[in-house]
Amino acid sequence: MISTLHAGFSWAYAVSGLLVGMLVGLTGVGGGSLMTPLLVLLFGFAPSTAVGTDLLFAAATKTVGTSIHSALKSVDWRIVGRLSLGSVPATVLTLLVIAHYGAASHVINTAITTTLGVALLISVVSLFARERLVAAAMRRNEDFGLTTSIGLTVATGFVVGALVSLSSVGAGALGTVALLFLYPRLPLNRVVGSDIAHAVPLTLVAGLGHWYLGAVNIGLLFNLLLGSVPGIILGSYAVGKVPDYILRPSLGLVLTLVAIRMLTAA
Repeated sequence: MISTLHAGFSWAYAVSGLLVGMLVGLTGVGGGSLMTPLLVLLFGFAPSTAVGTDLLFAAATKTVGTSIHSALKSVDWRIVGRLSLGSVPATVLTLLVIAHYGAASHVINTAITTTLGVALLISVVSLFARERLVAAAMRRNEDFGLTTSIGLTVATGFVVGALVSLSSVGAGALGTVALLFLYPRLPLNRVVGSDIAHAVPLTLVAGLGHWYLGAVNIGLLFNLLLGSVPGIILGSYAVGKVPDYILRPSLGLVLTLVAIRMLTAA
C-alpha cells in the first residue's frame, strides 16, 4: 500500500517551515496546530497528506527536543510510559480505521478536517485557560498527581493518541494542559519535557502508519524541516521580546479563524 508522494525543493515550503518553527519557539504551541492547516488551506494539500507529512515532521523535530530535555533531566519517563500505554493502542486503532476506509477517501478527509477544527479550538482554550486549570487542580487536591493520576494519565494518552493520529494536533495543545492538570506540582520544565518525549513515539508510529497508507509527501517533509530547524532556534531566542499581551491574543485569533474555516469546509 506504500505510495509515497514526492515534491522538489520549494522556497515556499521552506519559508513556511521557518515561520511555523519561529512561532513554535516563541509560543510553545504545537506545530500541528499551525502547519497542518497551512498545508491544507494555503497550499491545497489533501488533509490526509497534510496530516501524514506533519506527523513525521513532528517526530523529527520532537526527537531533537527530547534529546535536549533528556540531557537536562527534565523528562519524567514514568509519565511518558503511562501516556504511551494509552496513546500507542489508540494510534493503532485509528490507523486501522483509516486503512479500512482509505486514507484518501472522502470519509477520512472529512473526519480529519472536522477533527482538526475541533482540535484547534481546544488549542485556543488551552492558550488562554492554562493557568486557571492548574490553579483549579491544585485547589481540588493538594496531592493530586502523586498517587491518583495513573489511570487518568493512561486515559489521557488514549484520547491524545486518537486525536493526533487523525489530525496531527493535540500532543502539544491537549497533552500539556492535561499533564498540568494531572500533575500540578510537577515543575513546568518536566511537564513540557515529558509531553515532548511522549510525542516522539506517538507521532512516529502514527506517521509511519500514514506513510504505509501512502499519505506522506517526503519531498515536502524535507522542505519543511529545512526551514523549521533554524526557525525554532530563532523563535526560542526571541522568547520574551514580543509582549505576551500581543502574541497570545493574536495567535488565539488566528487559530480560531482557521478552526472555523476547517469546520465550515468539512
